[in-house]
Amino acid sequence: MKNMGKLLKQAASMQKDLQKKQAELAEKEVEFSSGGGAVKATATCDLQIRSIKIDPSAVDPDDVEMLEDLVTSAVDGALGKARETMQSELGGIAGGLGGGLPM
Repeated sequence: MKNMGKLLKQAASMQKDLQKKQAELAEKEVEFSSGGGAVKATATCDLQIRSIKIDPSAVDPDDVEMLEDLVTSAVDGALGKARETMQSELGGIAGGLGGGLPM
């Protein structure tokens, strides 16, 4: 029974650490650009898009499809960086749970 109490304390401590890290990740931002910097997307490490910046030179009314592709690429890249950061930073905490967290 002594081991069960110790295990419960460890689980509670891990949960507290996990919640703290998740709150930190919600504030941490990453950026990704496409088109040589023509489109920049910023995301938080809890996978929320914070901003998209578009250089006016990337706006061509005759080629809207290219701009759409650049925006999609920048957003995908920013979310990918955010996901990698989240997995890296939560991995140490989640590793104690016997295999990590699914992302």
